[in-house]
Amino acid sequence: MNSNLDTDICKYLVSKDGPPSLYYIPDFIDREQEDFLLNKVYSAPKPKWTQLAHRRLQNWGGLPHPKGMVAETLPQWLQVYTDKLTQLSLFEGNGPNHVLVNEYLPGQGIMPHEDGPLFYPVVSTISLGSHTVLDFYYHQDNIEQNTQGVNTSVTSEQNQHHREDKNRITDNNKEDEPEQSDHHKENPTANSFENRHFLSMLLERRSLVLVCKDMYTQHLHGIAEQTHDTITNKILNLQSLARPVSIGETLQRQTRVSLTIRHVPRTVKAKFLFGRR
Repeated sequence: MNSNLDTDICKYLVSKDGPPSLYYIPDFIDREQEDFLLNKVYSAPKPKWTQLAHRRLQNWGGLPHPKGMVAETLPQWLQVYTDKLTQLSLFEGNGPNHVLVNEYLPGQGIMPHEDGPLFYPVVSTISLGSHTVLDFYYHQDNIEQNTQGVNTSVTSEQNQHHREDKNRITDNNKEDEPEQSDHHKENPTANSFENRHFLSMLLERRSLVLVCKDMYTQHLHGIAEQTHDTITNKILNLQSLARPVSIGETLQRQTRVSLTIRHVPRTVKAKFLFGRR
C-alpha cells in the first residue's frame, strides 16, 4: 500500500469543476502488491470463478441478496485492503464486507448499469494488470434536465428508493448479464447510450477510483467492449494521472482484473435466508 496515502480523501477529488462525488488515487498500490493480488486471484480454486457471457468473476464475502447477504469472512489478502478503505471513512463508520473480482480480457467490458440498492452508495475499485476507461451515462428519465451539465443534486428519497424503468439497467450482483430477465436492452433511439454518455475516467493499473453519492445513485456506468481506448476531452481525470497522456493518444488494453470493494448493509444468518433444513 502507498505509505504516503493521506486519509483526507478530499485531496483526491477529481475536479473542482466536475461532480463532487468522484475521487481518483493513482498508484494506490505498488507493483509488488499488484503482483501479489493477481497471484491470489489466479490461485483461487476453479469453483470460485463464475463465467458470464463477456467476462468471469469471483465473489468474496458472500452473495448479495435482496433478503440479506449471508456474510462470509474475507480472506486476509483482501482484508488488508478493505481495512485501508475503512480508514478513508467512506461507509459511515462501516467497513467494506464484499469484494467482487472481475477479469476483463482485451475487448471485454460491462454494459451501462447501476450497482443498485443492495450496496451502500459508494463503489471503490482497484485496477490490476491494465488500464481501462470507465464511462458514465445519464439515465433515460433524467437526460433532459442534464443536457446543460451534470446534475449533482441528490435527495434522501432518491438515495433510499430504487427507481425502475424500461431504460434502467440494475446490477444486483448479477453484473448486467444480458440473459438476466431484470436487465433491459437499450432501445437505439436518439437517447441511446452513445448520446447519453457525458464523462469518463481513465483508470490506470494500480489505481483506486471512488464513485459516490449522486454519481452512484443517479447515473449509469460501464466499460466499452473494445481492445483500445482513445484519449478524449471527456476523460475528467487527465490531470490526476500518475503517467501523463495526451488527447488523441491510443492506449492498448491488456487483461485487467478489478477488485470492486463495497459495503452490503443488510446481512443475515443462513437459516433466516434459506430456512431450516
